[in-house]
Amino acid sequence: MDLSSYHFLDAKRWSGRLWLGGWQSPTAGTAAVREPATGAELALIGVATPADVAVAVARAKAAQPAWAGLDHRTRMKLLLKAAAVLESHGDELVEWIVRENGAIRPKAQVEVAETVALFRQAAGMLTEAHGAVLPSRAGRLSYGQRVPHGVVGVISPFNFPMILGARAVAPALATGNTVVLKPDPRTPVTGGVLMARALDEAGFPTDVFHMLPGGAEVGQALVEHPDTRLIAFTGSTAAGRAIGETCGRLLKRMSLELGGKSPLIVLEDADLELAASNAAFGAYFHQGQVCMASGRILVQEQVAQPFAKLLAERARHLPVGNPATENVALGPIISEAQRNRIHEIVQDTVAEGAVLAAGGTYEGLFYRPTVLSGVKRGMRAYRDEVFGPVASIIPFGSDDEAIAIANDTDYGLSGAVISPDIGRALALGERINSGLLHINDQTIADEVANPFGGRGASGNGGNIGGPANWDLFTQWRWITIESRPTRKPY
Repeated sequence: MDLSSYHFLDAKRWSGRLWLGGWQSPTAGTAAVREPATGAELALIGVATPADVAVAVARAKAAQPAWAGLDHRTRMKLLLKAAAVLESHGDELVEWIVRENGAIRPKAQVEVAETVALFRQAAGMLTEAHGAVLPSRAGRLSYGQRVPHGVVGVISPFNFPMILGARAVAPALATGNTVVLKPDPRTPVTGGVLMARALDEAGFPTDVFHMLPGGAEVGQALVEHPDTRLIAFTGSTAAGRAIGETCGRLLKRMSLELGGKSPLIVLEDADLELAASNAAFGAYFHQGQVCMASGRILVQEQVAQPFAKLLAERARHLPVGNPATENVALGPIISEAQRNRIHEIVQDTVAEGAVLAAGGTYEGLFYRPTVLSGVKRGMRAYRDEVFGPVASIIPFGSDDEAIAIANDTDYGLSGAVISPDIGRALALGERINSGLLHINDQTIADEVANPFGGRGASGNGGNIGGPANWDLFTQWRWITIESRPTRKPY
């Protein structure tokens, strides 16, 4: 479908601009937004600079007290209006996600629906308790109050640009913070423009939200600015480490949601057809470009060979192509550099002794779903996050060996166990070092109501989402009140 037939994201409104107190022409020029499936130019976006970050943060800081001081029902109404705006333009947003992100349509539809839910959940936060009454002596009121940090910097990735921006933007705004968002430069429309359009159309006050597309230098300026008091970052572990070092030095809060090498354990008593179905989804959904992807599929050695055959058959029959024009299961990889990295990992792992059971080839940015069997410790596909459609099958003997392999990584995001023996599966799962755990499911799962966060190289454990949002986006202030001063012993 021709994107020019839509009006909510009509490029005439924002082409070559950025959202800084309104649509502004950038000083650094523009960049093309390209469709990964075809290479075609979809639009132009304004490119921000560190100087723009300084302006945005200053304006957001100035606007924050009035925003936090608004009646909670007013903020709630605005958040619900933003949700309604996004929902009413859902078909258009889906089309943009398909084209800009290379996503299949069902993935895009889920992303829109979950983003709408995120804004509604954020609105619901404002009906919850904002603190707690604490014990104290007679005649004295003592309570803890949740107060906003001030300005929150959000840096979002390309793979789920709409959800992974909104999951920080919406609760940050709900809790009285103002926000400066830097979307990934490869997906600035679905990661940023649509957010600016929705909040503007919903009637949010000027300077409560700014959106600055740009490269690493813009993100660095946002992290280093002394007036951003919380940084919510989703992206690579390498970038997360650098951000963590800076935030630590500047004594500011951070939420780091990073990479993963999540284990999916298939026990010998599992239904292999169902297990292969789950493994295929966990490895190939959105071309494997998911931090929670089933990066290592651990299969009990008695059933490893028939399981590998089933998974390879599925991989060979999954259609790959342009999701905007074809009914496919996998779309394109986001960039040539990422495709090359995926292929290098596959080739290196085969050279190290693994068996290429399916895939391992590509045309353009379309990489075939791949199965590597007999993967062992030390091989690249065993240790490196691939971020591509590659299923690495690792055989194991005992339950203890499965856990040793599962935990043989610096990452700790998600984990899953498949077995009809729930007690055994849960006992195994509870020994996996991960922030997320799923029994009789694969490793990719997220819902609006759950806390989300990883361990080790997968993040700093600063969970985001659901009940964790109050903890992340506010801090405690202790307050006491007495009817009159009491005499002190001085």
